[in-house]
Amino acid sequence: MFLNAFDLIELSGDDIRLDPLEVRKATLASILAKASPGIRFNEHIEGDGPTVFAHACKMGLGGIVSKRKDSTYRSGHSPDWVKMKNSSAYSAQCRQERLRSPSSTPSATVRR
Repeated sequence: MFLNAFDLIELSGDDIRLDPLEVRKATLASILAKASPGIRFNEHIEGDGPTVFAHACKMGLGGIVSKRKDSTYRSGHSPDWVKMKNSSAYSAQCRQERLRSPSSTPSATVRR
């Protein structure tokens, strides 16, 4: 099992969310260069988002997240990032199956 790290929002107790993404990722990469083998740095790919997404789908990946490299970190949805999900990926199919399954509906039994 691996941890894939893709962003850094705090460093030595300092909030770095206002730093641009490309600065945060460069800092993260330098930290992870010295980290244990179980932590992987998730590279930033610059280029055409739809082409990268098409390749991710061919590889069976769950999707991609596209972010502006000069953006600051904000919690929640932002116009600076877009999540594209691969609906044919195994993880998405499992999620859809759980949504269709009657057993996924919460229920409670009361006994007296």
